[in-house]
Amino acid sequence: MMSNSLNTDIRAVLSGHARLPVDVDSLADSADLFQAGMSSHASVNVMLALEEAFDLEFPDQMLKRSVFESVSAIAAAIGELQAQAA
Repeated sequence: MMSNSLNTDIRAVLSGHARLPVDVDSLADSADLFQAGMSSHASVNVMLALEEAFDLEFPDQMLKRSVFESVSAIAAAIGELQAQAA
């Protein structure tokens, strides 16, 4: 299923950029990444890395904590942007 591969790709980006004190693969898709230790500064790096990895740009209205707070939330945002671009 596409979402599994999308979530795997998101986790790869998080693992390289979120600077989490725990293994991102140990977290549920719905786990709050900020509660898990991601700083707001790291979330900016995650956003930039996601834009590069998925060849998209997050519009200003998506630049808020809730969009980047979990693997599920990031996947939903990317899915929405990919649907708009299709």
